[in-house]
Amino acid sequence: MIKALIYIGVTAAALLLIAQYVPGIAVGSFYTALIVAVLWGIIGWTLKPLLNILALPINILTLGLFSFVINAFLFWLLGTFVAGFTVEGFIPALIGSLILSAVGWALHALL
Repeated sequence: MIKALIYIGVTAAALLLIAQYVPGIAVGSFYTALIVAVLWGIIGWTLKPLLNILALPINILTLGLFSFVINAFLFWLLGTFVAGFTVEGFIPALIGSLILSAVGWALHALL
């Protein structure tokens, strides 16, 4: 339980930093970042594996690079559903999802 709370808090802080440095991504407040962090975890746990299985042939052809497109799509999707969190295009979504995935990977390695 503590690890999940740490993961959500670090993800929310990373979202705020991403919004500061990546043009095209905006986060209204820390509360909005917490909501996005929780939803990012839920989507990563439920919807992402399903999409990866469905896109397996394309993933094999692109040697796994299509996973970045799936992550960017899910990041952009969060921007359409959460008020106060906007993503203005594919390139900011790709950059934001890459940074957020790297933070998640590093946090997983630490914990």
